[in-house]
Amino acid sequence: MSATGIPPEAPDVLVTSRPLDEYCAQFDLTRARLAALPGPLLDCPGGAAGLAAEAGELGCRVIAADPAYALPLPLVAAAARAARAAMAAAMADRPHLYPSPRPDRPDRSERYLRSWDRARRLFATDSAAHPQRYVAAALPRLPFADGAFALTLSGYLLFAYPELFGPEHQVAALAELVRVTAPDGEVRVQPLHDGRGRRCGHLDPLRYALGERRIASEVHRFHRAGDDRARRVLVLRAADRRRRTGPTCV
Repeated sequence: MSATGIPPEAPDVLVTSRPLDEYCAQFDLTRARLAALPGPLLDCPGGAAGLAAEAGELGCRVIAADPAYALPLPLVAAAARAARAAMAAAMADRPHLYPSPRPDRPDRSERYLRSWDRARRLFATDSAAHPQRYVAAALPRLPFADGAFALTLSGYLLFAYPELFGPEHQVAALAELVRVTAPDGEVRVQPLHDGRGRRCGHLDPLRYALGERRIASEVHRFHRAGDDRARRVLVLRAADRRRRTGPTCV
């Protein structure tokens, strides 16, 4: 086991480069909602996404947290390019997990990957110009005050890598995300399955464990225009901030 408790043979977490539009599609958000947030947004993990740069143009302040930010920017960019190649291979190997190309848009997969290329370039420019937006940090301990964020997003991490994050680690990490989110804000987490589309088999016990920590949860189901697949997002809120437990390390 490593110092973090993760087996050394476990797979690396991909440093993905998702654009703002993909965030909106995956978390059931709109640009208008982001622009109207009363406080900053936390993206954890932030990867090499374009969110901070693009949402910043809307007037939304974003702080991205990711252990990858402890590395020099060229290494983060190299990891993001490797993730792009891994995604291209996954889309070719498991097309049933991704939107099927429409007859009028046969190059949809390549267009999707090009959106990652643009997001990666935005990230490189923005992180060089505004390094304070990018904080090197890893769950389940974040260097932020209680209630610091109006909205917290966590994508493609806790349920996507079951080899890395067991149930106890997931509960501790989710509780930490709630801790740094304002009492009237919320945490949104997706996907609720791993990289091969297998759903989390212990979601109900996990939600019960969160309830024991005074954290309310719901699975929000929705559809996006042009996509007939049902999507699911785990939404968390502090049921009673006065009784919330502090950060936990497992």
